[in-house]
Amino acid sequence: MSYVPSTINQTKRKMLQYKDNWAIPYFDFVDDFRRCRGDVTILLPRPVTLNHPRFDALLASTVEALCAELRVKVPGWVMDVPGLKDPWFVTGIENLKAIAIVESPVFFRRRKIFTMQNFLSRA
Repeated sequence: MSYVPSTINQTKRKMLQYKDNWAIPYFDFVDDFRRCRGDVTILLPRPVTLNHPRFDALLASTVEALCAELRVKVPGWVMDVPGLKDPWFVTGIENLKAIAIVESPVFFRRRKIFTMQNFLSRA
């Protein structure tokens, strides 16, 4: 059985399906993206609209960050994904908000998503 990576559309659907456990399919996508290295185009068709602004913005910011990391061209649709109306602190931990504002990578911050600097790091 051959390995088939998750596309961005499959990931969005799973994130919505799992809601409270959205990080599982999200980080599976991050891992798949990195595993594919230079051939990520199959993972990045124009995403379907699922009317979940947080997940849309998070995935677009993630694609930007990973493309920069892997030195791959960012797909044009990414720039069409707007920022959030209200800031989203992904950790949800009140005491970490100030640190997240300072540490959040620009790819996330420009869409009002605040994460820790190591958000995309895997142990």
